[in-house]
Amino acid sequence: MIDDTRAALIALSALPAMTPRRLKIILEQHEPTEALDRLRRGISFAPEVEPKALAPMFAALRTQATNVDPERVVEECAAQRIVVVTQVDPNYPAVLAEDPFPPAVLFVSGSLDVLAARRVSIVGTRNATAAGRATAFELGEGLASNGVAVVSGLARGIDGAAHRGVRSATGLAVGVVGNGLDVPYPKQNADIWHWVAEHGLLVSEWAPGSPPDEFHFPLRNRIIAALGEVLVVVESRARGGSLITVTAAADRGITVMAVPGSTRNPACEGTNQLLVDSAPPVTCVDDVLVALGLDHSRDYGRSMLERPVDVLSEDVLALCAERPHTLDMIAQALGVPVRDSAVAVSRLEQLGLVIDTGGWFESGQSKLAGSKVARS
Repeated sequence: MIDDTRAALIALSALPAMTPRRLKIILEQHEPTEALDRLRRGISFAPEVEPKALAPMFAALRTQATNVDPERVVEECAAQRIVVVTQVDPNYPAVLAEDPFPPAVLFVSGSLDVLAARRVSIVGTRNATAAGRATAFELGEGLASNGVAVVSGLARGIDGAAHRGVRSATGLAVGVVGNGLDVPYPKQNADIWHWVAEHGLLVSEWAPGSPPDEFHFPLRNRIIAALGEVLVVVESRARGGSLITVTAAADRGITVMAVPGSTRNPACEGTNQLLVDSAPPVTCVDDVLVALGLDHSRDYGRSMLERPVDVLSEDVLALCAERPHTLDMIAQALGVPVRDSAVAVSRLEQLGLVIDTGGWFESGQSKLAGSKVARS
């Protein structure tokens, strides 16, 4: 039998029409049991809790409240190895307990003990460059190798690459997702989703069965920010969703760091602006470790792959590092025949320094100092 307060919190959070923000407002005015009772009995809330503009939402909440069974929710979660943790439970994460916008309920797969480790959140654009993905991979791998847990949203692009780096080092990972834990999203990251749930910690404030609705993700980002001691932005466009996480981190007094990128690359506009705004730069894993206050001697990672020895290949590599180019664009920019451009690009591809993305060639190198290995 579930405690009444805990049962009410679970029931309220499991209502499909309920949002974390609205639940927070309700719980600021009413105890969980009273709030659930009001919904079930059709009793209106005060206007600041239930504004007229949200009448359709509250009508849906009242209908849903009469049908939700918290015992059933817990049973269904247990069948899927999902643990339900509420604000009144002793195992509710301390790092979230004092947060200005704490989740009332968390649905968890894996072990909350991961949060006892030092933690860094890594975020960035879904439409990441190959170099951005390589950078995120190396950061995840390097931090994990130093015992630091890596937090991300498990989105495609930077998030997934960071956690694949963690997996390569058999490290600690925390995934904060914007849908129910019963269905991996996005599907292309299902492998890393299952690995995090099995070996790390997978968290959602959305009950199983909840779809990945668009409005879930900006809310999810505050948890990503709150769980990290440092936030690293690898790539972000000028108005990218990662900047929502940056704002949430800044509001919580959490250090925000950014990886520098080419001024000609739209995927780096947001991160470069963060640097202009005085965010500390990340040029190697050690920069992040120093921000955590961890002693660490400089170690520039993997050995450098063979570098191109001819001037043309070096020039082509520099162009592709700025932004993707076609063979025609390379030939025009460097004033050489297309055939020569193709030869240079082929040489760079063989070295793993350039990647072909549908006829556009871009750098596959990590942006971190001393590392030349393309990983994604």
